[in-house]
Amino acid sequence: MSQALNPITSTGAYAPSRRVRVTARGLEIVLALFFGIASASPKLVGHSSAAESFDTIGLGDWFMYLVGALELAGAVALLIPRLSGVAAIALVGLMAGAFVTQLTVFDGENLLTPLILAVPLVFLAVVRRSRTAELVAQWTKR
Repeated sequence: MSQALNPITSTGAYAPSRRVRVTARGLEIVLALFFGIASASPKLVGHSSAAESFDTIGLGDWFMYLVGALELAGAVALLIPRLSGVAAIALVGLMAGAFVTQLTVFDGENLLTPLILAVPLVFLAVVRRSRTAELVAQWTKR
């Protein structure tokens, strides 16, 4: 296990092993496909099942389109290596909101779905943390 993670290099930066990098890239692709096609698309085209769910939430169509757009943006960003860590963090935030909504509005009907999706997203956020730190450092220097 310690060989797979290679926690710290001589420069102090996190350097995941090749196996971890390949696994992470595969997860980024699979999650991007899921969030882009299975999750965002029904919301963005106003599919009846998505519209019914968001009507139950009580925030209207604008919120359905917003969530769909955020999911699509997250899916695209997962495919951009420089942004994948930030995208994973943002999508974990969306999944936290989905979890709370499932718990409070839908009485836990699909409670496990956002939790199951959050697990690989957290893995990606951890694996890509060096990239995320570099990106944040660049943003804060401006």
